[in-house]
Amino acid sequence: MKDVTNKPARAAGEYAPVNGLNLYYEIHGSGKPLVLLHGGVGAVEMFGEVLPMLAQGRQVIAVDLQAHGRTADIDRPLSYELMADDIAALIKHLGFERADVMGYSLGGGVALQTALRHPDRVRKLVLVSTPYQRAGWYPEVLAGMGQMGPEATEPMKQTPMYQLYANIAPKLDDWPVLLTKLGQLLKQDYDWSKGVAAIKAPTLIVVGDADSVRTAHAVAFFELLGGGKVDAGWDGSGMSNARLAILPGTTHYNIFSSPTLASTVTPFLDAPMPGAK
Repeated sequence: MKDVTNKPARAAGEYAPVNGLNLYYEIHGSGKPLVLLHGGVGAVEMFGEVLPMLAQGRQVIAVDLQAHGRTADIDRPLSYELMADDIAALIKHLGFERADVMGYSLGGGVALQTALRHPDRVRKLVLVSTPYQRAGWYPEVLAGMGQMGPEATEPMKQTPMYQLYANIAPKLDDWPVLLTKLGQLLKQDYDWSKGVAAIKAPTLIVVGDADSVRTAHAVAFFELLGGGKVDAGWDGSGMSNARLAILPGTTHYNIFSSPTLASTVTPFLDAPMPGAK
């Protein structure tokens, strides 16, 4: 499949009509496309200084997911699968046959589902602080997710996440709607292991060494993708298409803004595709 590359960079801040949604996105840089997906209750701004670092040498398409940031909500639930369909539709809308897709936390779940549901649209996959099953989160994190909902509307107004939302959301009154829908999503159990084992796209798993995702789960994820099974040999011929990075001194709450994240992801994206000459 031929990739469309080196398309001219577009002006930041556009909307794509996909699946009944006006999906907000920004394009930074030029070159091969990388779709960048933020975490829950976040927006494009979540990636801070990491975004321009990633945009050195590639075209980063940073997206505000349904009900987040500048993308207004519509009458449908928040689900990883539906948001993944949005991302696949965006890649098509922009004229790409496929793109690299990178997501953090909630956005990582969307990125993973994009690879599962639309494998022909994903060239390489980067999953940051992302489990393949709900049990991959630490128990105390799951307990916190259980408290997400309309009752969090007022307490969360004291957070930087609300301040960002208040500055950019098209409809401020949708704040409790976002928290309600997000709470419903986070309470749902899931196990995507069967689909993960069949992923063909080269995949990089990234977690912090003090993340909300269990370190052992990240290793299991890596092994499920075919990594860590055998010694790669002197020539590396036994190496799989999967990669695992555990970033030192990094938590779930700062990994998305860490320059180390960009310096870890860039070589993976720049490396030739398996079988390329």
